[in-house]
Amino acid sequence: MNEASPISGPISGLAPLERWLTGPRVAGLPMREAAGPAPILSFEFFPPRTEALETQLWACIRRLETMRPSFVSVTYGAGGSTQARTHDTVARIVRETGLTPAAHLTCVGASRGAVDDVARQYWDAGVRHIVALRGDPPRDSAFEAHPEGYASAAELVAGLKRVADFEISVAAYPEVHPEAASEQADLDNLKRKLDAGATRAITQVFFEADTYLRFLDRCLATGITAPVVPGIMPVSNFGAAKRFATACGTAVPGWLAAMFSGTEEDAETRRMVGAVVAAEQVRLLQANGVDEFHFYTLNRPDLTYAIAHILGVRPQLPAADQPAAAGA
Repeated sequence: MNEASPISGPISGLAPLERWLTGPRVAGLPMREAAGPAPILSFEFFPPRTEALETQLWACIRRLETMRPSFVSVTYGAGGSTQARTHDTVARIVRETGLTPAAHLTCVGASRGAVDDVARQYWDAGVRHIVALRGDPPRDSAFEAHPEGYASAAELVAGLKRVADFEISVAAYPEVHPEAASEQADLDNLKRKLDAGATRAITQVFFEADTYLRFLDRCLATGITAPVVPGIMPVSNFGAAKRFATACGTAVPGWLAAMFSGTEEDAETRRMVGAVVAAEQVRLLQANGVDEFHFYTLNRPDLTYAIAHILGVRPQLPAADQPAAAGA
């Protein structure tokens, strides 16, 4: 029997195997050495509005607690709308877990005295870490400082350091804050927050690794040397993620939309796509030397847990459940 002729390919009539061998070789991302240190992780949660959501939140906290994050943060609604729920969630984390909580605190619509009182309540509850944000005004309103309040996040950081010796994290915007006068003005504002006493910045969501890496270059050129930790949001609902990104000035690349196209009614495929996209993003950053990540969990642990595993983080017993050392 005569051997079949190869089917001609679209490139210069080449057969498939020949065609596959004509392009340049693309090296894969380097794999982390098994003995190498795993990156430092932190996680963000939001306070629950209902009993069912509280159950979901605590299932998330318990699942991710085993990853032993450096800290976990709890958000604060626009205009301070979730102040009580944020405080209750953070206080419960202090009481019932081995985690280090960081409470979000804003200065929207409140006097300095009121903000300072909230900070003191956190300190008294055992909270030593604050994520200090200017905060978003109520919907459809422009930011306007309270007549007796802190006018900016930099002022808030300085005020918190006067209240107590908090560790303080602040926000950074790789694609520029929507209200900033310019890219450099935004960087100068970030430097003021760090100079006022913050120890790290956590970035807004971004989807292109190059966006973050170029931002680091600009930070260093501005004189910023504190850690600027990438904020990573694993996406499982593209529509919701796009609306959120648009509101905060984050570009949504066309390739991301194409990845999720046709999955609107297929939640399982969306989760798989979300895991792949976020894992590639963090592995590329890790290959570029980044060894700390902050995950916006949306109170759903599975994607974050899987990505942490890919990064080399392995679950451990919560500190409270560790077996006692022999002879102790």
